[in-house]
Amino acid sequence: MTAAFLRAQRRTWSSLRRYRNYRIFFAGQVVSVTGTWMQNVAAAWLVLTLTHSPVAVGVLMLCQFLPATALGLVGGVVVDRLDVRRVVVATQAASMLFAAALAAVTLGGVVEPWHVYVLAGLRGVSLVFDHPARQQLTFQMVGREALPNAVALNSGLFNGARVLGPALGGAVIAASGPGTAFLLNAVSFLAVLWSLSLLRPQELHPLDRGDDRPTIVRGSREALAFLRAVPLAGIVLGLVLLLTTFSFNFNVLLPVLAKDTLEEGPQVFGVIMACFGAGALLGALVSASISRASPKLVLLGAAGFGAAELALAPQTTLVGAAPLLFVAGLAFTLWTSNANATVQLATPDRLRGRVMGLYFFAFNGAGPAGGMLAGWLAAAGGTALAFTVAGSAALVVTAVAATLLARGLARPRLPSRTGTVSA
Repeated sequence: MTAAFLRAQRRTWSSLRRYRNYRIFFAGQVVSVTGTWMQNVAAAWLVLTLTHSPVAVGVLMLCQFLPATALGLVGGVVVDRLDVRRVVVATQAASMLFAAALAAVTLGGVVEPWHVYVLAGLRGVSLVFDHPARQQLTFQMVGREALPNAVALNSGLFNGARVLGPALGGAVIAASGPGTAFLLNAVSFLAVLWSLSLLRPQELHPLDRGDDRPTIVRGSREALAFLRAVPLAGIVLGLVLLLTTFSFNFNVLLPVLAKDTLEEGPQVFGVIMACFGAGALLGALVSASISRASPKLVLLGAAGFGAAELALAPQTTLVGAAPLLFVAGLAFTLWTSNANATVQLATPDRLRGRVMGLYFFAFNGAGPAGGMLAGWLAAAGGTALAFTVAGSAALVVTAVAATLLARGLARPRLPSRTGTVSA
């Protein structure tokens, strides 16, 4: 039993132990992503405080995710034409500037909702290119064999920061207001920019991109042809799209849960965000210890996520909501980390930026509609109605995806470089 536990522990942290570039980049991300979660909490709380409207928080999500809707299908094509490390440097620097601008107007006492909306939209534009570039860079840092472990550790980092960031954000908001949280986030980007400057290019795994560089139209057509030819990737992306549209709108619902349902302040908002993040962190560590992509875990996590939301719907106390948010977080990371790794491993190097751009579109592209829907449901029937709809949708989507995967659909055929499908 002890030997098996030790082997699992070694598998969990193997990418950090084996790859210097990934270890340095991971360290920079720990600081930066924590700051990002502080800003996410502060922005949602600021808009809710300024407007007293759950719908306004939905509008914030609309602004943040609308760029993914508009540009998500082409962002990966652009990334496939460029040096991905330089793309990440540019997107991270841009996000730092947007955070600093938001801090300036807030600390200056002149902030209005439209300031938050515009800067959230600009940050959303940078993320359209940042996400596929970071996914491609992760592949270059660790290679194919270690990719599932690294993806799970990235999820662990993101969700560990979801524990620390909201808790710090709630404390900072209570002590000195959201402007300070925005300023701290701007400073945190220096850590990831520093880590990127220390990467050794000679230790990155080479990418087989071919000799040509895709155009927007042809590159997008090749990526879509790939999804039609490889049912596993297409079904997983479809599941991600529907779950994130109808079931994962916590940026809208958790501020409402804290302020209106639980009738508490920013400290409790930070606590419930941290409960979800703690569960998500555990789910990521479980996925990292398995160290392989598993479509079955995608389905198991999606079903567990939906069930947790249904159980959360009638809760009106922190004691009742906190453990269910922990379970929802655990299930969330099981399906997201395994979905990410499954799609990446099914994708050839020359298409990875484009397909991960489509993954980003699936994860965020319908966020505007989903955020507005969640805000409308919360305004109409409180978080009870919103979580009931979200949980029910997750269970239905999971059942359909499981049926399609069980049937096997068609045998996978890889798209050729011209976008046609070959046997």
